[in-house]
Amino acid sequence: MSEAPDAERPTVLVVDDEEDLRDIMRRMLERRGFTTLSAGEPEEAVAICRDQPGPIDVLITDLTLPGASGGELAKTIRGLRPGIGVVFVSGLPKDIAVGKGEITEDDVLVKKPFTADALLEALRAALDEKKKREG
Repeated sequence: MSEAPDAERPTVLVVDDEEDLRDIMRRMLERRGFTTLSAGEPEEAVAICRDQPGPIDVLITDLTLPGASGGELAKTIRGLRPGIGVVFVSGLPKDIAVGKGEITEDDVLVKKPFTADALLEALRAALDEKKKREG
């Protein structure tokens, strides 16, 4: 098993309404030493953020969710967990998602379909950005 980027185990909240994809992402991350939480819809993700006593380091969310966009969810969760890193996943290319106003140019987006390496690279970028803000 590969080690996580840090000696500690960062906690990642994975939100996607496609159960199979959510489970694949969760397993990929756990195999690499991350602690994961998962939710299938925005309300469940918000409840986890309110109820989870420990830190949640990064949110990985699909841009298209039932009841809210991934961008709206990220804004809500950033309000509950200031400083949380965010990685968006989408079938849309980044320039189109930015053009539609769903994300900003500074946001991290992984285009579906993606590899484990692409997801981990985006996750590390979000963790690095989080450390810069905290540091």
